[in-house]
Amino acid sequence: MTENNPNKDITWHKVLENKNELLEGRVMTVFAGHTGICLTHYQGSYNALSNICPHQGGPLGEGSIENGLLRCPWHGWDFNPCNGGSPSGFEDAGVPNYPIKIEDDAIYVALENEKPHETTISDVMAETMVSWGVNRVFGMVGHSNLGLGDAIRRQEEKGNLQFIGIRHEGAASFAASAYGKLTGKPAACFAIAGPGSTNMFTGLWDAKVDRAPLLALTGQVASQVVGTGNFQEVDLVKAFDSVAEFNHRVDQVSKHSELMALAVKSAILKRDVSHLTFPDEIQTKPVGTKNQIKHPQGRITSLAIAPPKDSFDNAVALLKTASKPAIIVGHGARFNMPAIIALAEKLKCPVMTTFKGKGQISDSHPLGCGVLGRSGTPIASWFMNEADLLLVIGASFSNHTGITPKIPTIQIDFDPMALSKFHEIDAAVWGEISVTVEMLSKENLDLDKKINARTEVAHRWNIWRAEKQKRLQEDRQMGISSIAVFDALNKFTPENAIMCTDVGNNAYSLGRYFECKNHTFLMSGYLGSIGFALPAALGAWAAVGNDRPIIAVAGDGGLCQYLTELTTAVKYKMPIKLILLNNSELGKISKEQRAGMFDVWATGLTNPKFAEYAVGCGAMGVLATKKEELHKAMKTVMEHDGPALLEIKTDVGLI
Repeated sequence: MTENNPNKDITWHKVLENKNELLEGRVMTVFAGHTGICLTHYQGSYNALSNICPHQGGPLGEGSIENGLLRCPWHGWDFNPCNGGSPSGFEDAGVPNYPIKIEDDAIYVALENEKPHETTISDVMAETMVSWGVNRVFGMVGHSNLGLGDAIRRQEEKGNLQFIGIRHEGAASFAASAYGKLTGKPAACFAIAGPGSTNMFTGLWDAKVDRAPLLALTGQVASQVVGTGNFQEVDLVKAFDSVAEFNHRVDQVSKHSELMALAVKSAILKRDVSHLTFPDEIQTKPVGTKNQIKHPQGRITSLAIAPPKDSFDNAVALLKTASKPAIIVGHGARFNMPAIIALAEKLKCPVMTTFKGKGQISDSHPLGCGVLGRSGTPIASWFMNEADLLLVIGASFSNHTGITPKIPTIQIDFDPMALSKFHEIDAAVWGEISVTVEMLSKENLDLDKKINARTEVAHRWNIWRAEKQKRLQEDRQMGISSIAVFDALNKFTPENAIMCTDVGNNAYSLGRYFECKNHTFLMSGYLGSIGFALPAALGAWAAVGNDRPIIAVAGDGGLCQYLTELTTAVKYKMPIKLILLNNSELGKISKEQRAGMFDVWATGLTNPKFAEYAVGCGAMGVLATKKEELHKAMKTVMEHDGPALLEIKTDVGLI
């Protein structure tokens, strides 16, 4: 047991406005600065003790006085409620007490003045993270990441980063994944040991398979109890080994700034997931002499590599001889579209996208043909089949897209493993996309041989729009059809909105019916994870703030996965618009069951009243049950200055 030295500098802290709030024979927790205090009232005396039980740190202020002794609520250790002393047999286990005074019925406690903050390992690593450009963190603070969280807080107070506290760690990793897809830069997701970390796995895999850079930061139980089956103990390095390209545990003797620098560098250059886990005791350990912060200057090479001459020359030869080339772009080409569109205009050839690449060329562009594949338009499939050469850029040849292997093909990609992945390619060109495309544009490609596709593109769009108008008239009186939803969305969505879409029938319909202008689309591509849309909208807002409108499109099955993140949008005043297609069913799965000659089973859903739920969260909630209500409801939601949800009762049978 210790007492304050009256000769040291102390500060008196008011800890209770009125002493009568603490009844005789009771205890309570109060705070003086950053120090927790157990305040006791026993036999007419008020006393201030340390709030930390020396056994396992239990909060004494949450305990009780029994048989004249203060009992810890965790494991029953007893202490004198007036001076913190211990009963016979536990003389070395007492707790400190602090000077106390009462003035005007208020209780004051004296503490030694807090020492200036010492730079910790977490401080060094958080500062390094920021210096490498990671300035958005999505996560949840908890028992095993408080030290690292405190370092992140200090960086936020300095204006160096923004922390967004979410309601589920899976939403944090999805938000970080969406941020990486949108910007090409990593954001961080942040969780406690055990379940908090494992909750992030789906979003981490989403980032990995869609080649989005991401930094995962996890707390870990204290090193001394690792391997003992401790509470929330999971071997996180081993657990993350399958998903993280860079995956390490932070130790006391680590080169801390260098370790963080390499984690971020790996995420950026490899377009993959990096993971660092921080044992509890490491997070607050002072570094002594401050580590030199590692900066990215001179540490990252340019990726603007030119392709090998032989494969490039082969591609040029194929382009020279083609009269009806067609360009197919995937998500991997998203940051290189100006050069690609310029090449298409030179070749006068149609441009279509994969579903993940939707919006990379406007549907209003005279050569834009929309999405190819299951979520696509008949325009795109017609031009692919009519082409005598396919120029495929940054696409993965997934079954969903269905790029035919029967037409001579040039493939350009920054990843050599993506080239000729599923079948032989006539000219597989490895190189940075914008460099390679600009090199092609400077070549003599016999442009006089090329057939100008503009007239035919316009004709095919006229045919498709006439067909959509016919479908728009279909009405089974069983809810609003998807084409009606996306027709309204076309009319009221701002032309530069970021569109975050979920999986399911809502996504298929969006790909097919929504005509993009200057929109950007975010989706869970290769992983195809349900629940992506709303967390992705959080990530998009973190990237662009209020500079661009953000719209999330989801079905009722997907939205319910992370429904509580609507409160996150409200908390941070994110003006996200959520368009919900509610058919009370996992409609896509029902469709697959029928197609596979299975009985429709376990796909019906019991839902809340979503519009009312949104209002309960502090957002706007609007319900549309009839086609005639749709335009007014859509306009109301889009014009609202804040987060809003439009619940649309839709027909499960029409997509």
